[in-house]
Amino acid sequence: MMRKIGTLNGLILGILSIFGAFLFEGGSFEALFLIPPLIIVFGGTFSAVIIGFGFDRFSNILRLIKMAYFPDKYNIKNLINNLVEFSIISRKEGLLSIEKRLDRLEYNFPKKLIRYVIDGTDADSIQNIASLEMKSMQERHYSNIFIFTKMGGYAPTMGIIGTVMGLIMTLANAGGDPNSLIKNIASAFIATLWGVFSANILWLPIGDKLKKCHLEEKHMMEISLEGILALQSGEIPSIVKARLLSLLPQKEQSKMMSS
Repeated sequence: MMRKIGTLNGLILGILSIFGAFLFEGGSFEALFLIPPLIIVFGGTFSAVIIGFGFDRFSNILRLIKMAYFPDKYNIKNLINNLVEFSIISRKEGLLSIEKRLDRLEYNFPKKLIRYVIDGTDADSIQNIASLEMKSMQERHYSNIFIFTKMGGYAPTMGIIGTVMGLIMTLANAGGDPNSLIKNIASAFIATLWGVFSANILWLPIGDKLKKCHLEEKHMMEISLEGILALQSGEIPSIVKARLLSLLPQKEQSKMMSS
């Protein structure tokens, strides 16, 4: 929960810092939300995504944004404890006794691998299956991350287009109504502002957050695979725990060893 709040707080801090400074220096709230620059920057960015990736991929953007700001939290401590407990049970009662306890696991990946072990699948086959699934997961995740990376490149360019259009309109109306000229100039530079802002506060950070989500899921899968291979080979529980703890940072290892 704290991590989710921190992500939202970062977004709020960025908005307040940039737009707050603009308003503090005497800028008007109305000037920030001129409709033409917003249409050019966001409409142009979204259209570029649709052209480059297709509408099906574009329609997933809201889901991916939600995933970035409200990511799944993997309880690695609980996963390790369950795998160690399974190793104790399997040595006492056999591997088949684990099947009725699989509901203790929160994630589908380790459940699936344990079922392969119970069915008698050899270690090499399990490792190959797991590697294929992890590779497929990585390709899927990085293709989603790439969308936001590209949006981070499109948005400033759309801002420049909006700026050029505003300056063209200003020059075309030179000698006309001063209020109209001032509005065109404001629209021109507000487009650049929104292009750079959306790239660096919205799209690129979301891509970075999705990378972090990917690494956390990958870590869960690596620990699951390591524990299940140790379980299949019949290693003693203390060795299983030691193998799994070795995949954690030193600080987390100390916490789990003392608990």
